[in-house]
Amino acid sequence: MKRLLPVFLGVLLSVGNSSGALAASAKAMAQRQAQGLTAFNPPERFLSGNFVADEMNPAFIFGPVKAFAASRKCPTAWLIEEGDQNRLTGQGSTGTPQEYTIYLEEDCPDRVVYYVFIDQSGLTPQQWIEWRKKFHKSMTEPEFGEAKSKLDTACTVGCGVGAELRFIQKDGELLSKSPEEALRDELHFAPIYDLNRQQKITK
Repeated sequence: MKRLLPVFLGVLLSVGNSSGALAASAKAMAQRQAQGLTAFNPPERFLSGNFVADEMNPAFIFGPVKAFAASRKCPTAWLIEEGDQNRLTGQGSTGTPQEYTIYLEEDCPDRVVYYVFIDQSGLTPQQWIEWRKKFHKSMTEPEFGEAKSKLDTACTVGCGVGAELRFIQKDGELLSKSPEEALRDELHFAPIYDLNRQQKITK
């Protein structure tokens, strides 16, 4: 029995440190219910992929997603809107990958933070801009064309993008600072690629 105890404790520690393993606080559960969110296991291609943090004109690529999640100081969990669960079951039926929203919840004693990601791991840079045409119409090419070109170049050197950090929400309120600024200034999560200079960033 004594020989089994260290093994058992090791399992508990391993589980306790995994994303979403710890019980969510009452405050976090209330926010989940208010926003219609439920637990979710993101696909590995999303977790292992890089991401941008500016929808219109990203300057940097960060990543991978799971490295950012691991960098958070408080317990985390992945969530998704309940309505999206049904939509995902039909994903790919038209032959065109679609993007959807995934929430990384950081449950701290003094705050609950949502890092709102868009999973684009099924999109090529061309599909990325085609998808935006549905929403931005004629503005797509001038507004996103340059960003697509930069993303194309990043792909050729192994810095492709599979997600976008669209919003950061703290206790139900959106941060006024852009996610790209917050990542570098407040969250101290360094980028891996400079899109404007079109080069990798060495640590």
